[in-house]
Amino acid sequence: MTNHYHLLMETPKGNLSQIMRHINGAYTTYFNVNRKRSGHLFQGRYKAIIVEVDEYALELSRYMHLNPVRAGMVSKPQDYGWSSYRSYTGLTVPPEWLSRNLILDHFGAPDQQGKYRSFVETLIGETYETPLKAVIASTLLGTPGFVTAISEKHVGHLNADRNVPAVKQLSGKLTAEEIVEAVKRETGEEGALWKKISIHLCHHYSGMKLKEIGAKFGLSDAAVSVTSKRLLAQATKDRKTREVLEATKQLLIVET
Repeated sequence: MTNHYHLLMETPKGNLSQIMRHINGAYTTYFNVNRKRSGHLFQGRYKAIIVEVDEYALELSRYMHLNPVRAGMVSKPQDYGWSSYRSYTGLTVPPEWLSRNLILDHFGAPDQQGKYRSFVETLIGETYETPLKAVIASTLLGTPGFVTAISEKHVGHLNADRNVPAVKQLSGKLTAEEIVEAVKRETGEEGALWKKISIHLCHHYSGMKLKEIGAKFGLSDAAVSVTSKRLLAQATKDRKTREVLEATKQLLIVET
């Protein structure tokens, strides 16, 4: 769209944060080079939702492909050049990276592409609710049984896979160890920057008390607060600090 984009993806390796950093980073570089500009292109972090495939993937796909029509940008979804709709409906050869089976397999042979096109275009001009209204806790889209299964499997356990965005959201605060590890991966323990960013993120996102943070980093309660404020001020002035801070937030999937 004009100021955002939607992706419907399967992530069997649980590496969504790395994928999104690559996509956004690569496109920002491409855009900046072509426009002879520099700096950030996207504002804030991405929003990720875990979807129950059998119940909602088809509706989400239709919703996404009709977005340009609802926005009044085109009259038909195939007229919009920046979506995968033409590939889904056989109007163009799909790129190698586009896997359509997740959606098209919902329609029996023959002519899965034609059936999908009818499925989408039957709602052109109609008023209907977005399937995203059914999202639970801003992170899960599925039946009550699906939400319960995800919560029981991941949330509240020591072995919870916190690379899954919804798990982070439902699990609550980040641990200091997660924060420090992510910061070090971004800074390589360069100078004092890693420590300052770690303190700032622990202060705002770990749920730890100032005394606990101070004990971890060898500072007083007051020094923790001062360090956190100074890091934020430094990030507004220094591009490198700001980029490392934002990259670490995305790595942690912190909701800002």
